[in-house]
Amino acid sequence: MDAAVLDRRTRTHDECVPPDLADRLLALGHADVVRAQAVAEDGDWFCARAWARWLADRGRSEEALEVLASYVGTGWWTAAAEAARLLEEAGRGEEALDLVRPFAWGGERLALRHLALSLARCGRGEEAHALLVPHVADWLLAEALVEASAGLGRDEEIATLLEARIVAGRPCVRCGSSECAGRDPEPFNAVALLAAVRERQGRTDEAVEALRTYGSLVVDNRDPLAELLIRHDRVDELHAHAAGEDREEAARHLAELLEARGDVEGAIEVYRRQAEYDSWHAPALLARLLARHGRGTEAVEVVRAMNSAEDWIVDLLCELLAAEGRAGEGLAHLDALEARGAWEPWELFRLRARLLAACGRLDEAVEEARASSGSGGPYAAEEMARLLAEAGRPEEAVTFLDADRPEHRRTLGLLLIERGRAEEAVALLRAPRSTTPPPEPGPGPGPADHGDCPPF
Repeated sequence: MDAAVLDRRTRTHDECVPPDLADRLLALGHADVVRAQAVAEDGDWFCARAWARWLADRGRSEEALEVLASYVGTGWWTAAAEAARLLEEAGRGEEALDLVRPFAWGGERLALRHLALSLARCGRGEEAHALLVPHVADWLLAEALVEASAGLGRDEEIATLLEARIVAGRPCVRCGSSECAGRDPEPFNAVALLAAVRERQGRTDEAVEALRTYGSLVVDNRDPLAELLIRHDRVDELHAHAAGEDREEAARHLAELLEARGDVEGAIEVYRRQAEYDSWHAPALLARLLARHGRGTEAVEVVRAMNSAEDWIVDLLCELLAAEGRAGEGLAHLDALEARGAWEPWELFRLRARLLAACGRLDEAVEEARASSGSGGPYAAEEMARLLAEAGRPEEAVTFLDADRPEHRRTLGLLLIERGRAEEAVALLRAPRSTTPPPEPGPGPGPADHGDCPPF
């Protein structure tokens, strides 16, 4: 085994059994197949991880660790982290710490984070604190510092450290200008972490004020101020925070809260107001809200009013029409887009095939897929295989895909697993990619020149 190869396969899910398929193999009783890949000389990491967890869940932690040993032996942090986790779960915390330390001292920041949080879980929070304080400028380790310090009585000290990263007058880390001070702190999550510390101290007003003063940075669709206000049932303040431009995520948080409390009309109004500033996402969220509550006709009209040929909006419109039993209207809409030249035929195939299936015209979709193989490339075949499988025609789905095409492997592998052909699926998924370079593109633009290229 080679750490670089393992890492590449894990990141790309290439030449390996993807994690969800490894779990599916176990769920269907193919433990022998998963184990064989886990312990093979050129082992499959996701199979090894799934098999080790399967063993650990049954109290066989020593066997689980033996499975991981050869992977850990390559010096690959991902494997060491999994082994450390199993050791800790088995009550062998000191062994877990000993395993992680060399990686942490070697400069692996994920290992340093892991080590500190493990120390905190073992009741050694002061050691964790000492490890992390020098790294407060690193967003990941600053986050771990706040987590590891809970209950140590050091909240004020940590708050002071974080405030020093965001105070007025501190130059912007990107442009160096003092005029940007506080808008772009380092770490970027310093304000949210300061608010978390203040909230933990019971000083909610100060937490809210910090987020308002320095800005509530939205990351991964999470608005820290909106979430804080929700946790403390300060709904009136959330309404105020969600009103206005650049408040998409706050509005979504508020609408979801109102919907969960049964105030669907209130949630609808939130999205309608937000649509004045955000003419893309707010209407789409409104349409999905209406559809969830049996108001599909209104949802369709909301999306139609957007009058957009953007792929994700057309996708949503077709989905809503199909759910309303109006797939024929969806097909007419796609025909109109094609006639206007807004989309190429091969781009429309996926949506068209689903609408044809919804109309009970699956065989027609199959024929279109075969006819479009030159323009839709592998994507037409993949979509058709999924539709056939959903329609209870899995053997046809399997024959629709080409085992020699790497882009077909995941879909075909799952179909083979579901059909009980586990060994065949694993051999396909683990086969090395061809080293033959792809063909050169054609001389001019046009649908035919996109034959095997992704639609983006």
